[in-house]
Amino acid sequence: MGEQGTRSSRIRGAGKRRKQPSTRRRAAKMAAWSAAGVVLVGGGGLGYVYFKLNGNLKGVDINAQLGTDRPQNIDNGSMDILVLGSDSRAGANKEYGTDEGGARSDTAMIIHVYQGHKTASVVSIPRDTLVTRPSCTAPGGKTDPGARRQMFNTAYEVGGPACAVKTVEQMSGIRMDHYIEVDFTGFKKLIDQLGGVPVTTNKPIKDDKSHLDLPAGKHTLNGEQALGLVRTRHGVVGDGSDLGRIQLQQAFIKALIGQVKSVGVFSNPAKLYGLADAATKAITTDSDLSSVNSLIGFANGLKGLDASNVKMITLPVQYDKADPNRVSPLAKESQEVWDALAKDQPIPASATAGSAGDKGTAGGYVAGQ
Repeated sequence: MGEQGTRSSRIRGAGKRRKQPSTRRRAAKMAAWSAAGVVLVGGGGLGYVYFKLNGNLKGVDINAQLGTDRPQNIDNGSMDILVLGSDSRAGANKEYGTDEGGARSDTAMIIHVYQGHKTASVVSIPRDTLVTRPSCTAPGGKTDPGARRQMFNTAYEVGGPACAVKTVEQMSGIRMDHYIEVDFTGFKKLIDQLGGVPVTTNKPIKDDKSHLDLPAGKHTLNGEQALGLVRTRHGVVGDGSDLGRIQLQQAFIKALIGQVKSVGVFSNPAKLYGLADAATKAITTDSDLSSVNSLIGFANGLKGLDASNVKMITLPVQYDKADPNRVSPLAKESQEVWDALAKDQPIPASATAGSAGDKGTAGGYVAGQ
């Protein structure tokens, strides 16, 4: 497993007990840590993180696919995770439309967990960000040569998870320790299993395309409504871009973390197991996380995170001068973000002050309950 395995091993706990626990107690503990990890890493729109029990696990060997063509793995106690929300309309997701050329990464977040694992920064990457996509291995073994000025979400379409990771690593210069992907149906089931997520809408939100119709006021969103909220682009005042949607996703993630903290899942084994089961069916991970033991250790390493200690930003971007329907990274400001994370330091406010993603009003539509 090399350097990647070294970092993964740092977060795996193997505490001893005075007496052998029962199978039921072991299952409850496993569910507890799995459920904790689901929420505490984030998720989102997508921006959120999910874990699976052994029978549900799906893993992708990112290390084998990318080989040595990656940034150096700096062992400073921090951890970087790429979380993607897939917009595939295959299978149970077909009610949301038809795939146009294949699944893409509808939501993308880089989660940087700082040394000590008590605080984290989340960087959302707009799906229509123009990037230089690197050469990637496409399904069937063919090589896609890559290209300049490609939308970020085409990396997943062209080469799946490995290409998405490679693109992020090329953009940031930071090696991703883990990869987590969630789909539409899995996200809905997870929210329903949790019992819904309370939010307050300061203004009405209505978007027929995302199946969402919320008047102003307090709501407990079920899975379908929560999915509509994190997908909507046309239901809020603004330009209908992905920048507004990201603000809604980030507001929802805060509410989601707060809900898990408030419902007392650790004191309810049945809810814990149901939540863990739904979560592990919802996601695909890198192969280093695709076992129950790895996921328990991973979740254990993140249990100290709280919503108040998670800073969320959008990658500093501007509307592209040649194509106003797309955005392009602000070079200097984006580098400030990557440099801060590489050094395990907080992201400076100056990095986002001039960003188009920092000027929207969509985030003001939703507040946690």
